[in-house]
Amino acid sequence: MLEKYRETVEERLGAILPAEEAPPLSAAMRYSLLAGGKRLRPCMLLAAVEMMGENWREALEYACALEMIHTYSLIHDDLPAMDNDTLRRGKPTNHVVFGDGQAVLAGDGLLNCAYERMLADALAHPQSLERRVAAMAEIARGAGVEYMVRGQSLDLACEGKQGVDEETLLAIHTGKTCGMFLGAMRGAGRFCGAGSEAMDALTGYAEAFGLLFQYADDLLDVFSTPEELGKSIGKDADEGKLTAVRLFGVEGTRARMQALHDKAVASISHFQGAAQPFIRLAADMLTRRK
Repeated sequence: MLEKYRETVEERLGAILPAEEAPPLSAAMRYSLLAGGKRLRPCMLLAAVEMMGENWREALEYACALEMIHTYSLIHDDLPAMDNDTLRRGKPTNHVVFGDGQAVLAGDGLLNCAYERMLADALAHPQSLERRVAAMAEIARGAGVEYMVRGQSLDLACEGKQGVDEETLLAIHTGKTCGMFLGAMRGAGRFCGAGSEAMDALTGYAEAFGLLFQYADDLLDVFSTPEELGKSIGKDADEGKLTAVRLFGVEGTRARMQALHDKAVASISHFQGAAQPFIRLAADMLTRRK
C-alpha cells in the first residue's frame, strides 16, 4: 500500500535540509530524519488524500512536515531525561552521536522546519489557503499539548507508579500515539475539504488504529529482538512504564487489539472500496508490527 508514497517522501525529505557539516545542526537533523523507517504517518496522510479523490502529490509538504515532527519527537524521547535510549531505527540515537545539547537543537530545528514548510506551501496556494491552513492546524493539534506532548508528560509522570488504571493508560496512549495518526488522517481530511461524516470516519479510524499500533508495540517490546525492531527492547518493563501488557496481560492485550481492529475497519468503511488499503493496514497491525 505504502511503497509509492514512501519513495516520494524519502526523496523529498532528502532535499529539504542542507547537507553542510558545520555547525553540526544540519548533520544532526539529517542523521535522524534520513535514518529510514516505514514513514507510516506521512504515507497514511497521502493515502487518505488519494482515498478522498484528490491528488496526493499536492499534499507532499504536509506529509514531510508530519515526518519531521515525528522525528523530532523521537530524538527528544530518546534523551537521557526521557527514555534514555541508545538505539533507534537500528542506529545509535541522536544524542549518543551528537551529544545531548545538539540533539535537543536538532529536534527543535525539525519541529520549526516542519511548520515553515507547511506555511510556505499554504501561502503559495492562495486559492486553497484555508484548506491547507486547516490541515496544518490538525497536524499541530495532534503533535501538541492536547495530544502528543501531553501524552509524553503523563507517561513520564506515571513511570514506576503502582495502581495506575486503564483510564490513565488510555490518556497516555491517546496522546502520545494516537495524536500523530489523528494529525495524519484529519489533516488529510481538512486538506481535501471533507465534510463532517468523512471527518468522523477519519477520526474513528485514527483513534482505533493508534491504539492498535501502540498495543502491537507493547507486545513487541516483550517478544521481539533489537535486530527486528531497530530499537532497544524490554526497557518498558525495566523502567516500570505503564503499558497494555503490564495492565491487561498478553492475552488481554491481544483481545483488545481485535476489538480495535474491528472498530478501525468499521470507521474507515465509510469510504467503501477506496478504504481497502487502510483495512489491510489495520489487519497487518493486528498480526504483528516490525
